[in-house]
Amino acid sequence: MFESYNNILNDLEIASHLRSIKNFEHKDGKYIYIDGKKLLNLSSNNYLGFADNEDITEEFLSFAGKKYAFGSASARLLTGTLPVYKELEALISKLFETDATLIFNSGYHANVGINSSLAGIGDVIFSDKLNHASIIDGMQLAKGKFFRYKHNDMENLEMLLKRERNNFKNAVIVSESVFSMDGDIADLVKLTELKKKYNCILVLDEAHAFGVFGEKGLGVCEELQIIKDVDLIVGTFGKAIGSMGAFVTGKKVLIDYLINKARSFIFSTALPPINIAFSKWIIENKLPYTYDDRMAMLNLGRKLGSESHIIPVIVGENDKTLELSNILYKNGYFTLPIRPPTVPQGTSRLRLSLTTDIIDKDLECLKNLIPVYSRRLLKQ
Repeated sequence: MFESYNNILNDLEIASHLRSIKNFEHKDGKYIYIDGKKLLNLSSNNYLGFADNEDITEEFLSFAGKKYAFGSASARLLTGTLPVYKELEALISKLFETDATLIFNSGYHANVGINSSLAGIGDVIFSDKLNHASIIDGMQLAKGKFFRYKHNDMENLEMLLKRERNNFKNAVIVSESVFSMDGDIADLVKLTELKKKYNCILVLDEAHAFGVFGEKGLGVCEELQIIKDVDLIVGTFGKAIGSMGAFVTGKKVLIDYLINKARSFIFSTALPPINIAFSKWIIENKLPYTYDDRMAMLNLGRKLGSESHIIPVIVGENDKTLELSNILYKNGYFTLPIRPPTVPQGTSRLRLSLTTDIIDKDLECLKNLIPVYSRRLLKQ
């Protein structure tokens, strides 16, 4: 009965494609422990160090006391909305100066819900080729059509818009701001221009930028001062904020539409109130004081050749990527291999994610190891 599944798993293992869940012992700031070994953690989205921080946790629990429950036991549209949910949504709207905000359970829930519901029959989505899997899954669930333009290629996008826009009722352009697997940044200014020129809805996923870019930490849109030109901005609480959940903020008519049509919102039990309160507390009390640390982290990423705090080390083949990961592991670095379908075939890589407590000195050995071993591996 299960033979076909076993065959698929065996094929994945032969192709150095098999995934497994690691058994970590604990985390301590920028370090992670596995099998008694202390490793510099370069595979974390805990960009500002708020997650797993004992001092932060103790301070928050002292503030929260017994005010917030650890379970919601209901969807938002039933009895799952307490005042703290509305307070967090109002806070996000105030920070972004947008009409309205809606909290989702995760970035995946947000992107699936948005992209599956905005494009109905007779509508179309234009999506960057390297957009996150959650965006792709949402488009595939949509009743409308979608086209994927070449990565960050505005000429290719405009060619598709010229050819296809008039064939559809509503049109959506969707892109990440900071791309999660490449660390590069979309041409957001040009995207806003094309959105206006071709009468499209613009949705930008700032998952890896929220809490990192901009004076207030609102993302690349804040840094470029284009928030008002974007119809919906998606951000997550599970990365820089160190919590869990996500939000979409923007035009009220679109937020109201999502409340009524986004199935991943409608049919999900709400996040626990304690979690919502923690996200709100971090944004109000900790995020405003991180600017210098965030800039230092971004400057280190740029020094290493990236546009952001995410540095891709593209090796190509699965087995050689795994081998380089193991070499770095033996030298005190935890860097997980990223392989298809997460990235395109032939572009398997290590993705180095910086956090604010990682300094240049931490990476000295790694900077020497990667060029030496990647060249050797690629020549085999």
